[in-house]
Amino acid sequence: MSTDSRTAAKTADAPAARPDVPARVGAPLSVLLWCGGLLILLASVAVAVTIGPARISVPDVWSTVAAHLGFGASDLSPIRDGIIWNLRMPRTLLAAVCGAGLAVCGTVMQSLLRNPLADPFVLGVSSGASTGAVVVVVLGVGGGAVSLSAGAFVGALLSFALVLLLSHPLGGSTDRVVLSGVAAMQLFSALTSFVVMTSADAEQTRGVLFWLLGSLSGVGWSEVALCSAVLAVCLVVCLAHARTLDAFAFGQDAAAALGVNVARTRIVLLCTTALLTAALVSAAGAIGFVGLVLPHAARALTGSGHRRLLPVTALAGAVFLVWVDTLARTVLDPQEVPVGVVTALIGVPAFVLVLYRTRSTS
Repeated sequence: MSTDSRTAAKTADAPAARPDVPARVGAPLSVLLWCGGLLILLASVAVAVTIGPARISVPDVWSTVAAHLGFGASDLSPIRDGIIWNLRMPRTLLAAVCGAGLAVCGTVMQSLLRNPLADPFVLGVSSGASTGAVVVVVLGVGGGAVSLSAGAFVGALLSFALVLLLSHPLGGSTDRVVLSGVAAMQLFSALTSFVVMTSADAEQTRGVLFWLLGSLSGVGWSEVALCSAVLAVCLVVCLAHARTLDAFAFGQDAAAALGVNVARTRIVLLCTTALLTAALVSAAGAIGFVGLVLPHAARALTGSGHRRLLPVTALAGAVFLVWVDTLARTVLDPQEVPVGVVTALIGVPAFVLVLYRTRSTS
């Protein structure tokens, strides 16, 4: 048995990926973090919905939500009720779902690939989604029967399928997966640029670029329901593999020595994160840095155990993107800033900090 395997076997009950990660927190503190995060998320959603040109209070939000859920009646006017229920609430909830999903995908990718700089888009999913969206909007593929979101979803899945085809003959190791993802990303980015430059007019180009940078405008309850369902299923799958992800912290050989089916686990988790990322990108566009930065912030609170880390990361990502989206739609009102621009402005300094910490601990 190798040194890595012996070390992993001795510490299987208390995995810690790196010495700089804080020690395991106790169960009471974990419950406190989860409950506190959930309360902060609920409060953030309620307050974020009130922010905008129309004057709306938090009691108005709760009253409208309760009325639509069948608990009493709301005395708000139909216009104010529609602003809350049909415009701001779906957008805010989708921001929470996207933030949670991207953060969870980032956590899984960083552990699975043993790369602290991995994010949900390392598999080229966002580039494939961009190409699919551009093909539908600019070239009119589908004759109007296929929506932008559907085209983006199909493009994302095609990009991930290409990554699997490229990486499998090369052995399917983590570095081969990353390299295949980079190749797919470059290919689909080039295809997107080619279609936009040769076929799009100025209005189409503006609309497509705004979506590519991340936009939650115009979303409805159907997008919220679909993305929430996909997030719930994928989160359950990731939590079921929490101890396996802990084992991957010691490397593939050590995980195999602990009884982990490395190839099957990698395929299951890669497909899970790709599916979730594809669903989120198809609804909201490419929103970067959430899956890169939030997992590191959550690890500072919970340690590296994924059974605690994944829920806390999801809550942190949800709260973060709710407020980022609120800032994006109000800071230059009536003009809206793409959500991806705001996350980049916030995420780049945090990314530099991650690079510095990675270098200092290597």
